[in-house]
Amino acid sequence: MAVSNSLVKKTAKTGLTAYLTQDAVKKQINSVVGGKNGTRFISSIVSAVQTTPALQECTNPSILSAALLGEALNLSPSPQLGQFYMVPFDNKKKGCKEAQFQLGYKGYIQLAKRSGVYKKINVVSIKEGELISYNPLEEELEVNLIEDDYERESTPTIGYYAMFEEVNGYRHSIYWSKQKMLAHAEKYSFAFYKNGGAKSLELLEQGKIPEKDLWKYSSFWFKDFDGMAHKTMLRQLISKWGTMSIDLQKAIDKDMAVIQEDGSVDYVENNTTDAEAADVVVDQELQEVHIDAEEAQGDSSDIESEFFNK
Repeated sequence: MAVSNSLVKKTAKTGLTAYLTQDAVKKQINSVVGGKNGTRFISSIVSAVQTTPALQECTNPSILSAALLGEALNLSPSPQLGQFYMVPFDNKKKGCKEAQFQLGYKGYIQLAKRSGVYKKINVVSIKEGELISYNPLEEELEVNLIEDDYERESTPTIGYYAMFEEVNGYRHSIYWSKQKMLAHAEKYSFAFYKNGGAKSLELLEQGKIPEKDLWKYSSFWFKDFDGMAHKTMLRQLISKWGTMSIDLQKAIDKDMAVIQEDGSVDYVENNTTDAEAADVVVDQELQEVHIDAEEAQGDSSDIESEFFNK
C-alpha cells in the first residue's frame, strides 16, 4: 500500500487535492475505501484540512495515512462530529510537519457502542457541594446533584466521574478531583503548562487576567477545562478497564501517532510537541467551523471529476 519515495518527493509541494487525485494515491485510497466512496473520502479530507490552517503545512502522505486509518475504523474526520483528528506535529528530526492520528471523545463512544459490549457509558462533572463521598475500593459514589440546570452550570467544578456498565453486568467507575486533572493537564499539555497551568486558570476564572494578555490563553485547557477533562476521563476509563474490540484496540494503539506509509507508527513525545500541535485537536473539536458552502461544493465537484476521469 506504500507510495514510492520518488512520489513522496515529487509531491512534497503539491496541493492536497492534486496529490489525492494522482493515480498511485488513488490506488492506495481505493484499496481501503473502494468504489465511489473515494470521492466522499477525498472531499472529507479536503474539508477537514481547510478548517485547520496549521494542518495545511503538514506533508500530504502523513495527512492521507492518518485519514485512511480513520476511514478503516469507519470514523469521520469532520470536526463537527469529533470522532478523530489529524493533528499537526513539528517533526524536528525530519525538518517538516506531519499529521498525527488522534482519537476524539466521540470516537471512543462510537467504537465502544459498535462493539456491542457496553450497556451504559457516562462522564460528568461534579460540582461544589454535590459530592458526599467516593469509595475507590468499592467504586461507590454518593452525590446530591443540584437540580436546577442554570445553578448547576454556574457552580464551580470540583471533580469528574466516569463509568461504564457492560451488557454482562460488569461495571467500573473512576473519580478524579479537579486537582488531579490539573496535574494531568500540566503534564500532557505544553501550552497549558508553559502559560502558568493551574495558577493561571484560577486567575482566568476569577477574571483577573488583563484583557491585553488573554491571547496567551488560547489553549482549550484554559477555554473549556471541563470539556477536556471529560475526554481524558473517558480515555482513562475505557483504555484501562473496558473490554475493547479489535477496532478500539487498534485506535488506542495508534492514538497520537504519525502513521507511516508502510503502516508503522512514530509516537509523538509530549515534551517535543509545540503549543500549536498540542492544542489544535481541541480547536478542531470545539470551534465553530465556517466553510463557504459554494467553495466547498466547487471543490467536491472538481475532486469528483478528477477522481473518476483519471
